Amino acid sequence: MKSRYVIDGSRFGTLEEFAAHFSERVLRDHVWLGNLDAFDDILYGGFGTPEEGFILIWRDSALSRARLGHVETARQLHKRLATCHPSNRGAVATQLQRAQRGDGPTVFDWLLEIIRRHDPAEVDAGGIELLLE
Repeated sequence: MKSRYVIDGSRFGTLEEFAAHFSERVLRDHVWLGNLDAFDDILYGGFGTPEEGFILIWRDSALSRARLGHVETARQLHKRLATCHPSNRGAVATQLQRAQRGDGPTVFDWLLEIIRRHDPAEVDAGGIELLLE
């Protein structure tokens, strides 16, 4: 039987708060600081997540969808624009403009995309079953 972890969408409103909440609720002896590439790595296991996969229950996911929407996405992209490689600035600036218009994928979408890459039907072993409540 796979381990079950519950995250509570009413407990966070930014990517950094999501990272802290996820770390507290899911990870053992590891703290994730919000880097999305690192999140993908963490979900493979070995950073406190079970190698055999797990069930992730995301309560108040509709609230998270709103809080991690375009405003938070624009904030994250603004931060990324300040630190990204000069060759990426044009693409990040375009994404930022879209987010500021309320268009394009959001932080919530980014997180779901990463989690869904680990769907048990898509990976050889383990995987993450995501339940949005």
